[in-house]
Amino acid sequence: MISTKKIGEWLEIIIAEQWQGLTIDELLRDRWKAPKKLIHQLRMQKEVLLNGESPNWNKGMGLGDLLQIKCFSEKEFGVTPSYYDIDILFEDEHLIIVNKPANMDTHPNESGQTNTLANAVAFHLQAKGEQRKVKHIHRLDKDTTGAVLFAKHELAGSILDRMLEERSIRRTYAALVSGILKKKKGTVNEPIGRDRHHPTRRRVSPSGQHAVTHFSVVRTYIQDKISLVKCSLDTGRTHQIRVHLSHIGHPLLGDSLYGGESTYNRQALHAVKLEFEHPFTLEQIVCHSPFIDSPPIFKNIDVFDF
Repeated sequence: MISTKKIGEWLEIIIAEQWQGLTIDELLRDRWKAPKKLIHQLRMQKEVLLNGESPNWNKGMGLGDLLQIKCFSEKEFGVTPSYYDIDILFEDEHLIIVNKPANMDTHPNESGQTNTLANAVAFHLQAKGEQRKVKHIHRLDKDTTGAVLFAKHELAGSILDRMLEERSIRRTYAALVSGILKKKKGTVNEPIGRDRHHPTRRRVSPSGQHAVTHFSVVRTYIQDKISLVKCSLDTGRTHQIRVHLSHIGHPLLGDSLYGGESTYNRQALHAVKLEFEHPFTLEQIVCHSPFIDSPPIFKNIDVFDF
């Protein structure tokens, strides 16, 4: 684990064995894969110091060196802070993971919208005296519940974006579906595109975007003819799990858009677990997200089974 500390606007990192010998340029460009524009900005504005001095960006750092990066300057939130009693699963200086309720967008979809999770996160940060630009790293559909990851500064956001793209942020979902699956484990590798006959629906389409969903059966309810399924994603297409499970004949309960039974007033899908290596501390972050529907949809199910 890497030792880090926030001092005012600066992030302080004690260089450990994992990064010993790397140049500052190699750490930012190769390990963190920060955007060239951001690296150039940090360099030109002298927002990186080594042992309190302007560094040689191409000289290897030594064990125990103090690297300082100006990460925590005040920024406009980007959304209007709006109060909601959010369920925080994890938070530090760099990121925050929140358990999203149903019937709430992840972020505003139109100008002036204030009833989204991003607005609520902005209010939470404002109340703490942290004026940060709120950036969601991934999103959930309005009626999907569970863990959503936000970055609290630009460097964290760019690194987490890259990690998501490279699939080193692992997302696990719980889904209740119609029917008893014949295969207890499998992968749906089918491209997803827009449905020309419906403004919001997606469908499996040869001309669509590459999409891969892995699934396994956690529990079957023979009498009710339904299954509890664990899903994980290699890609993040709109409605991906909903489209893929419907495509194999097992739509989500409550998902009327994709042929699901009207058992619930929303699709029975919950982002139950989020796992990744913290980009700055190298700590393994594993968040299990409690079920929060009332009345409950996922009854007598332990989130730690996923």
